[in-house]
Amino acid sequence: MSGQSVKASMEDKLLQTPEQVSPVHVRKLGLTRKLRDRRDFKEDENPEEKARRHKELELKPLYKELLYTIAHKLGKPSSTEVFTDSQLHEYVKEAFTMTDAEHDSLTDRVQSAEPPVYCLMATVKEGKGILGKDVTGFSDPYCILTILEDEQEHRTRLSRAKPCKSVVKDAASDDKIYETDIKKQTLNPIWNQTFILEFEEIHGANFHLEMWDKDEDVSLSQKLEDIKSNFNSLKRMLKDAKKEKGTDDFLGCLVLKLQDLHCTEDNWYNLEPRTDTYPDRGKCHLNLKFIHKERDGTLSAGRSAYINYCGILQQCVQAYISKTQSSAPWKGELCGEAQTLLELYATQNDLSPFLQDLAKWVAYSKLYQSLELDSSVLLQQLTSIEYHWHQQQLPYQQKQELGDSLHGFLQYGLCLVAKYRDIFPPTPSATPKLHTLLRILVQICKTQAFQKLNPAQFELHDEVIDVIQKGTQEWFTIKKGLHQPMTKDLPEIVLALSRLIGEVQEDIKHNKDVWNRVFVSVVQVDVFTVIYQTLDSLLAKEVKETLSLIDSQMEQHLANSLFPVYLSLQAIHKDKAFLQKRGLLELTNFHEGFSDALPYWLNQAFSKTQDRVERAVQVDQLQPLQAGSVPIKHSSSAVDLVACVQPICQLWDQLSWPDPEEAFMLMVKLTEDVCRIVINYCCILKERVKVLSKNSDPGSAINMLCVVVNDLEHLRSVLTRLPTQLNWAGLRDRTQNVIGKSQFHNTLPSQVEQAQSFLSREIRSALDTLGKKLNTDIETHVRSMSTRRRIPSKSTEDAAAPLMRYLEQELHYMNENLVQENFNSLLTPLWNNSVKILHQVATQHRQPEGLMVFCQRLLYTLQCLEQCFHAEGNGLPLKSLHSDEYKILKAQLSDNSLSSQELVQKFHERKIREQNVYGGEKYGAVTLLTSYRRSDQRLRVEVLNAVNLIPLDSNGFSDPFVQLCLEPHHIFPKVEPRCTQVKTCDLNPLFDEAFEFLVSLDQCLSPGACLQVTVLDYDTLRTDDFEGEAFLGLKAIPGVGGAREGDGLSSRPDSPPAQIRLPLIHPKPNEDPF
Repeated sequence: MSGQSVKASMEDKLLQTPEQVSPVHVRKLGLTRKLRDRRDFKEDENPEEKARRHKELELKPLYKELLYTIAHKLGKPSSTEVFTDSQLHEYVKEAFTMTDAEHDSLTDRVQSAEPPVYCLMATVKEGKGILGKDVTGFSDPYCILTILEDEQEHRTRLSRAKPCKSVVKDAASDDKIYETDIKKQTLNPIWNQTFILEFEEIHGANFHLEMWDKDEDVSLSQKLEDIKSNFNSLKRMLKDAKKEKGTDDFLGCLVLKLQDLHCTEDNWYNLEPRTDTYPDRGKCHLNLKFIHKERDGTLSAGRSAYINYCGILQQCVQAYISKTQSSAPWKGELCGEAQTLLELYATQNDLSPFLQDLAKWVAYSKLYQSLELDSSVLLQQLTSIEYHWHQQQLPYQQKQELGDSLHGFLQYGLCLVAKYRDIFPPTPSATPKLHTLLRILVQICKTQAFQKLNPAQFELHDEVIDVIQKGTQEWFTIKKGLHQPMTKDLPEIVLALSRLIGEVQEDIKHNKDVWNRVFVSVVQVDVFTVIYQTLDSLLAKEVKETLSLIDSQMEQHLANSLFPVYLSLQAIHKDKAFLQKRGLLELTNFHEGFSDALPYWLNQAFSKTQDRVERAVQVDQLQPLQAGSVPIKHSSSAVDLVACVQPICQLWDQLSWPDPEEAFMLMVKLTEDVCRIVINYCCILKERVKVLSKNSDPGSAINMLCVVVNDLEHLRSVLTRLPTQLNWAGLRDRTQNVIGKSQFHNTLPSQVEQAQSFLSREIRSALDTLGKKLNTDIETHVRSMSTRRRIPSKSTEDAAAPLMRYLEQELHYMNENLVQENFNSLLTPLWNNSVKILHQVATQHRQPEGLMVFCQRLLYTLQCLEQCFHAEGNGLPLKSLHSDEYKILKAQLSDNSLSSQELVQKFHERKIREQNVYGGEKYGAVTLLTSYRRSDQRLRVEVLNAVNLIPLDSNGFSDPFVQLCLEPHHIFPKVEPRCTQVKTCDLNPLFDEAFEFLVSLDQCLSPGACLQVTVLDYDTLRTDDFEGEAFLGLKAIPGVGGAREGDGLSSRPDSPPAQIRLPLIHPKPNEDPF
């Protein structure tokens, strides 16, 4: 019997298109689709009656189908878990909610039904590695198939005298044997032929497959040609000569017990030999499936097996979900009993995997609309459908159903997308569900099935944008209805608008931060831009209508209620920076509608701030605050003032007024308000000081005055930061095209400068008040100390101690209670005044009696004051302390504090310095040769000459001589002056005279020790005229400088004499106290 595929003929009939349906069936989303007939019940039907009818018409037919499937089940299920018939009955009864009576009744009905014809659908796919029986090394294989009972096979074997390779042909009748096509000259044949083999009882029945090599008659000349071409086939030729002509060669066989097979098998099987020769005979690939033929169609009223499978699947899923009652999404799992029954039913009715996946997609996609379903379940079914679509064709009816299902799910999914705000809120658990829904929609549109079944142009991207726009309009309408004003009062209308804008603002934020990422990543739709443009148009219309009602009726309370509306619109307008596509927005100039309310907002901010400042000063006790271990030197009202002014600065940021020129005027007004508040605070604070100082002691008054100074300084720092806080630089950049640079700087900075000048004056006034008391006390201490003129009852240190203790105490207090800027501002005038007081006291003491002690005290006091005010670098810098008055006073006190001998020494030291720096020879010069011999302590001075002397006589000449004197006299009391000879009428005399002085090294090294050289003009009758003088410090003479007398250097050789040219100088008349 030739092997024809029964299944192929059945599918050909199913694929035939009805004549009444147009061959071009166009579908487009949104068009009305022809729905199949449905057995819907009346909506107003009694629920109990409706459930009863559903059970009778829908559940019971399916129930009978399952009982029939269990009663006639064939093969093992693929699951590892095996269930008995009773277990399957119990599951079906529970899943379909049948009572025992109903179950027994339906079971009797099934048992009385006609049994089906048991069949094994065998598909011989291919062979691999079979034996080569022909002389060419290949074979011409074909297969024969049948099912034999054990007894039938046993009788066949007994009837033969010896074992025979052919069992199927001898044991089965020809109508029970199925044969494949012959594949020529191959060892790896491919058939892909399907046969349906009927059998009566599965127990004791075996599936037989034998593979043979077709042997055909060949001419002698052809065989000889084969021998020549392939000598190795000679053995095969000899073997063929022995067998009967036309006998086929046995390649292998396969015997499978039906009771050991699963419902569906798809495996490679080894071909077995009949004898031991050639044990390795290759493999054969078979697909085996147990099916029914001629099932009793009355059990389900003639409905197709596919429809019944869909109903059974849906009922099993509902039963599983109802039983588990889990809050987690359903992931497609079913219990073992349900899986077994579905597999048995699909196999027995020969439902292809494509139809099974189609049924699952239809069921699960409907289920998605009623409960939470894991998206991977739908994506898996879509993938399977896409795979099967390329492998096989669907019947026409199922094609229609698949197209309707995909189209319906797209419609449903887009409905969900339109309402994504409510269905998928911006939470971590909901947004992934929106992501997966969009993925499913994208996957549907990508499938070949959808593109073939819906050939009309369809762009998911455009459809999503369309439903989002419509959904946004519907959402806005709903929100508008929820926030309708209760009355027609303007404040109530504005409040309703504010609430509506708040909803829109929050929605825009969620779309920007959450939903936009989902839509962009899956369907490349910038949902933020779509909803922003839609809401911009809707919101602009509402704002315009509301503001038109307020026209010419603006009042303070209305302006206050409009402020949050403005802020919300401002925040929404700033979000336009995130738009991917820029265009003209209707809310661009929204600020123009609030121009009338702007002055009220500014007035409200100023009045509110002024009231808060006044209340802050009223409760301020003018005591420094304490924040932990760090002291705060200003009072509570200063801190409160900064907090009160801050809202005005925030108002500028909140308004962000777009118009540059109007923004400049707004900044001028805000800056003016801040300055007014600061100045008013100063006035109020001064009044507060007066109130608190009435009954307080002087110490408390000073404390409060220190706090006030600190408060004012704190305000000055606040005003310094004001340009930065209000971002003047940014405003300057915005207004540079409409406001001139000079106008800008002459307006805003001048306002702050005026306020700062006012504060500076107030600070100086307060510091002057503090300084007056300190100056008075310092003068009292200085005058009290300076009354002890001659031998004092106390030392200089003890006399100055009261003043130092007072200053240390007061300055320490001021430093603790004044901020550093004000403390430094107080120190400078205080120091200058202290120097002035010392100078006044020093100049008022005219009596020479006790002058030295008096000046010593004042000088010590001045030095202590300098250390006190400098404070080791923490106070005033030395540059500020060493003023001209200070230098004059210090020099005066230093000189008057010295003894007569100290004054003489200091005088000669100054003369030596003047001699060293004198550069010209206006009065001439004298040349000396000097040395000191330490060996005998002799100072040798040789006067060589004088030059360029001034003529002092009437004849135009002079009679010069040189006088040598060692000064100071108290150091050299026993040394007499020496003189050279007189040189008459000579302005360049040559003396060449030597003199020696017996003096010790210590005398020469004494402060001010010098050789005074005086050149005189000798006169007989009058006093000698003065030509000039010169001073030579003894330390500069060779042999003197470097060591003392007792340093052990006397043993060293004497230094050679040095020639020195000394310019002559004249004393200058000045105010030098010396």
